[in-house]
Amino acid sequence: MTKSTSRLKGRREERRYMKLKGDGGIGSARWRWRWSIMASASNTEILVPLAIGGANLGILHQVPEGHVGVYWRGGALLKTTSSPGFHLMIPFLTHYEPIQVTIQTDQVKDIPCGTKGGVMIYFEKIEVVNRLRKDHVYDTILNFGVSYDKTWIYDKIHHEINQFCSVNSLQEVYIDKFDQIDDMMKDAIQRDCTRYAPGIEIIGVRVTKATIPKSIARNYEIMEEERTKVLIAVERQKVVEKEAETQKKKAVTEAEKDAHVSKIYMEQRLMEKESNKRQQEIENEIYLSREKSLTDASYYRIVQEAVANKLRLTPEYLEMKFIESIANNSKTYFGEKIPNMILGQRLFGNVVAKISKADDDQP
Repeated sequence: MTKSTSRLKGRREERRYMKLKGDGGIGSARWRWRWSIMASASNTEILVPLAIGGANLGILHQVPEGHVGVYWRGGALLKTTSSPGFHLMIPFLTHYEPIQVTIQTDQVKDIPCGTKGGVMIYFEKIEVVNRLRKDHVYDTILNFGVSYDKTWIYDKIHHEINQFCSVNSLQEVYIDKFDQIDDMMKDAIQRDCTRYAPGIEIIGVRVTKATIPKSIARNYEIMEEERTKVLIAVERQKVVEKEAETQKKKAVTEAEKDAHVSKIYMEQRLMEKESNKRQQEIENEIYLSREKSLTDASYYRIVQEAVANKLRLTPEYLEMKFIESIANNSKTYFGEKIPNMILGQRLFGNVVAKISKADDDQP
């Protein structure tokens, strides 16, 4: 047999094995195949089925990454586990299963439950993200078998969902408490797993919206439409109130601005008046000071002139001025009393001289 022919036959047998595996389901196939690679002297690769009819005849087996291998010998679970890779086991006596120890998501579908009011609803799908701890694989498989997740996840989800629905109304399950179901399911499953199966870790639960009867769903749609209309009206009212408040604030701001501007103008005018007043006061002070100086100067001039005149108007000076005046007078007088007039003038000069002398004699 050539190398290409052996590979073609091997692929045909592998497809046949996958078909048998798909028909029977994982863990319960009627025909299970184990393949080992044997090399002949001519290095021709031949694929030989080593497990038929559910009997483990394989010597070489592979544990996938993210799994550990657990083994049964004579139906008894061995404490020995294997890591990912190729391993050997005793044919006929030993049976093994790969157990996933990485994060996995189990989907529980079509979960029926009845509410407190008697309405039957369905949860189409609930996803449970979980992980089996590697150091608890032996105890978990020993107590609950390879299908441990059926006991603690699939069946547990059905139980907890029905417990939740039985104590809550449709309104609470469908709307009011729907956002709490994820955490409630996670806490409930983890609580029992921690007590009875501590190796199972519940990371998260995702619950889809429940399916309710169409008549009730239509009522909820109508209620939602009315609620939407109410919300729209409320929001419109808020918008109107907000616009009115905005206009009010705008008017107040404008009034405050006008008052502030008016106050500034008033202060400016007052400052101008104060400045003009101060300027007028300064001008008045300057004028008063100037007039006082002029008055003092005039008084001083008059006093000094009086003193000078007093010193200057002596009888001799007056007589001299009289004679000069007579001499400079070009007028000609005619009459009988001309000498008397001249004499009278001299007598007047003498009287003035006596008065001046009397003033000088007074202490």
